[in-house]
Amino acid sequence: MEVESKKTKAKGLENGVFRNVHPRTALHPDEPNTLADLFLNSAKKYNRQNALNFKKDGKWLPISSVEMISRAENIALGLYTLGIRQGDRVGILSHNSPDWTITDAGCQLSGVIDVPIYTTLAPNSVQYIVNDSGAKVFFLQDKATFERLAEIISECQTLEKVVLFESEEDEGEKFISLKQLEKLGENLKTEQPNLIEDLAKTIDKDSIATLIYTSGTTGEPKGVMLTHRNVVSNMIDCGADFSFSEKDIPLSVLPLSHVFERTAMYLYIYNGMSVYFAESIDKVAENLKEIRPTIFVGVPRIFEKVYSKAKLKASQESSLKGKVFDWAIEVGKEYARCVESGESASRFLAIKHILADKIVFSKLREFFGGRLRFCITGGAALSESINYIFKGANILIMQGYGLTETSPVITTNTPLFSRVGTVGKPIRNAQIRLAEDGEIEAAGPSMMIGYYNKPDATKDVFTEDGWFKTGDIGTIDTDGFLRITDRKKELFKTSGGKYIAPAMIEQMIKGSQYVNQVVLVGNERKFAAALIVPNFEPLEVYSKQHSLNLKSPADFCKSEKIVSLLEKEVANLTQHLSNYEKVKRIALLEKELTVESGELTPTLKIKRRVIDEKFRYIIEEFYED
Repeated sequence: MEVESKKTKAKGLENGVFRNVHPRTALHPDEPNTLADLFLNSAKKYNRQNALNFKKDGKWLPISSVEMISRAENIALGLYTLGIRQGDRVGILSHNSPDWTITDAGCQLSGVIDVPIYTTLAPNSVQYIVNDSGAKVFFLQDKATFERLAEIISECQTLEKVVLFESEEDEGEKFISLKQLEKLGENLKTEQPNLIEDLAKTIDKDSIATLIYTSGTTGEPKGVMLTHRNVVSNMIDCGADFSFSEKDIPLSVLPLSHVFERTAMYLYIYNGMSVYFAESIDKVAENLKEIRPTIFVGVPRIFEKVYSKAKLKASQESSLKGKVFDWAIEVGKEYARCVESGESASRFLAIKHILADKIVFSKLREFFGGRLRFCITGGAALSESINYIFKGANILIMQGYGLTETSPVITTNTPLFSRVGTVGKPIRNAQIRLAEDGEIEAAGPSMMIGYYNKPDATKDVFTEDGWFKTGDIGTIDTDGFLRITDRKKELFKTSGGKYIAPAMIEQMIKGSQYVNQVVLVGNERKFAAALIVPNFEPLEVYSKQHSLNLKSPADFCKSEKIVSLLEKEVANLTQHLSNYEKVKRIALLEKELTVESGELTPTLKIKRRVIDEKFRYIIEEFYED
């Protein structure tokens, strides 16, 4: 593992190359070459009675390793019966479920390329992906999903069959239930018992395993071609420094259409874990208490909301409990900073931390079920404040970094090597370096082979010597820890010629309990300003405490006292910035920015162009004087 820097010389660098000297986990002796190997070998090795678990009618139901593989083989052969061959594409659009994972396994066993699609995408975006990929079969969750997409499906010329997960009967000439597809495969297995083994053996590790379309923050989505080598190597390498075992119990929450959760699922199966599928986002809190996971993978937004809810609950119970909660949080952060710096906490601080742990932090751990070993997060930046809060509560959050194009993990913090504020060091077999402008470039076996049908776009994201250009700006410290500072394309310049990194400042502002979402604006303007979606629940408590008599979101957003409160929060949280970086004006928005309304990508990234256009009238008011 190497870290190169074309920009700076630092301690540990020799001839421009940084070498980590800590010991790395050795390669696994029976390491799979393809995803087909992964599913087959893991099922045989661990043979779990509860490999996949889901809740139905109030009860958790298990699916054994034997059943999982048997069903996957039937799906693979069912597709074969429909005329789908190695290299053909099939789409999957459904919420997380064992059916999703087993269908994915069926595709991988037969060399069929699956194309995961977010359930939150608008119909026209779904149509683009199906047509661009040339998908022949489309797996959908249920009939309601089909009805929502019926109009665009009729315009998808390559589609030959639609398969419904939640259906008992065939729905027509173009439709088939998953159960019926499995029956077709079962019949073929009886006729040709060696066919599935022959199909799996012919899969090359350098053939495409999946085609994942990027969120499209700028322009149309691009299909990222990931090979079996890409995905399998990344799955093994990113887990090399974690002590995963078959005793671990994960709760699957993030959408499997996202490469982050997909890789996590492969890690679970590879290590023989018993996987539980959350019923829905709304049921996560309930499922956490039922399952009591040892590992939890989530995006930063989840941890922000957990903290916000806990703080709100304390303040609602009584003013005293609210103050005690705030005291405990500050004690925890102070204690965590001592641990992070390698210093010993004073006896007085240690006693305070024991008390804070008993009163507040033990309850926070109990929210996750009480036996969590660590959390893993990625997909967006985790604020240092939230990281320290959870670290102080003895809930370790391992933040990593990567992109769909990198399968996805490039760097990660681990239980052994972690640094708050960074996204860790490169995983085994990965390399990173900084370009002259600070852009992070990466190399290794998990880099995509390119964008589907887009050779020019592929060429644009690789350097002449074959390194992938991430589009992110960052720094690398002397120990090799990577810190992300912003997206290259999102940097904007004021009319005075100063460059501003909006994401970094947005993270600072989100440190306020009263801020739900924030978007910085000001490209080619005199100063930076911010659009803020308030966190209305704590503002309601504030309103009652100060007798403001505010009821609706509109009332809060128009209240001079609330606007003044938010202005003070922003000023306080950004006081250490240079003057040109500071936010001079703010505006409060009544409605949350969402995927459905087009302001966010399915991975919850801000679509800045959309927001600039949608809130143009507000932005213009910032600069009228």
